[in-house]
Amino acid sequence: MIGLLQRVREARVEVAGQIVGSIGPGLLVLVCAERGDTEPEADRLLAKLLRLRIFSDAAGKMNRSVQDSGGGLLIVSQFTLAADTTGGNRPSFTQAAAPEEGRRLYDHFVAEARAAHAEVATGAFAADMQVHLVNDGPVTIPLRMAPAGNGNAAA
Repeated sequence: MIGLLQRVREARVEVAGQIVGSIGPGLLVLVCAERGDTEPEADRLLAKLLRLRIFSDAAGKMNRSVQDSGGGLLIVSQFTLAADTTGGNRPSFTQAAAPEEGRRLYDHFVAEARAAHAEVATGAFAADMQVHLVNDGPVTIPLRMAPAGNGNAAA
């Protein structure tokens, strides 16, 4: 499972001109389920992003997590994170999970995030979304959780 985290001062998602999700300070989390991903990869990705110390402490050092800082999460599905651009100029998305599986894992990820964190907003799965954000820093961090059986799994 892939996540792209952006520390934001604020972010919102619009669908057809209507705001469907918004947060103040926190993390915009773009997520993509890949073929073969299961709930454990989603759970590890969520645990990692909730603990990642990328918010400033009183001394100005990145030493606080989104939970420590009380920031929000805006979770947006983005299958294009699975793009393979090695074979030419047109990206291939064959590594992205099938839409039904992607939705199931996205819904699981969101449900677990809501159970673990106070403020969680979302985009709309498979919708044409416009994402507005003010990146804070900027701080943008990619995360990838490979299946546990693959020696490349991040913790």
